[in-house]
Amino acid sequence: MSMQRRTFLKVAGATGVAAAAGQAGADFGDPAGAGENAVLVDTTLCVGCRGCEAACAEANALPEPPSGDAVLGSLRKTGVSSFTVVNRFEGPGEPRFAKRQCMHCVEPACASACPVRALDKKPNGPVAYHKERCMGCRYCLVACPFEVPKYEYAKAIPTVRKCTFCAARQAEGKAPACTSACPSGALTFGKRGELVLEAKRRVYAQGSKYVPHVYGEHEAGGTNWLYISDVDFSRLDMKVTVADASYPQLVKGALGVPPFVMTLWPPLLMGIYAFSHRRQQVAKHEGRETP
Repeated sequence: MSMQRRTFLKVAGATGVAAAAGQAGADFGDPAGAGENAVLVDTTLCVGCRGCEAACAEANALPEPPSGDAVLGSLRKTGVSSFTVVNRFEGPGEPRFAKRQCMHCVEPACASACPVRALDKKPNGPVAYHKERCMGCRYCLVACPFEVPKYEYAKAIPTVRKCTFCAARQAEGKAPACTSACPSGALTFGKRGELVLEAKRRVYAQGSKYVPHVYGEHEAGGTNWLYISDVDFSRLDMKVTVADASYPQLVKGALGVPPFVMTLWPPLLMGIYAFSHRRQQVAKHEGRETP
């Protein structure tokens, strides 16, 4: 996919952030992430029950999600008190449902942009957040190509909020709460490499109803949440303009120069100013003008 203007701005934001921090894009291990934990979302199987929302709220001590089908009448985004949301999309044929949450990129731009490693990529897949390290710079909000991290602006001591991929549950050998609660089989938890193969098996089977694309296989360099659908992903409000390349890798080559410029340019300008100012003072003292 070509890099659109919005994608360029995201990459530029990540570049500036990492440059200011004086760090290059981090190496997050296996670039394919085949051995990381992941989830395959089959949108053709989602019935819009929103059981995943309730399970997520309970597992993360969040407010209970709104009840009733009326909530499906408008497009919702994830927020500081809702790490996952299910939306309904009308159109030709039956309505479609799609769950949204942090994509947990194989090489996350948010973690690469964070100067204090408050966002940390775990070897088994989750992109975890450590609020005790966070300095509130919000660079992760700019860097994320999926616009996932949210900031608690209303709080006196705000933090960044997003889906944790149930990192604590995974550390105990448990599946994420949302996948355990799904009654229709729309969410399959497993290893990323195996799920990519399963997704392709379904998508490219003879007589397949699916769009010939596994969303998340390559987007942003690969994500640990993979989607398959029988309608175009743009209809499901997915970010179809996200670049296929890893965002940290996209900016890695440019990071060698900005720290040099940002470190030496201000002192150089101050030196020139000090020298010029000194000449003016000397000239004034001697009663003559500077050339």
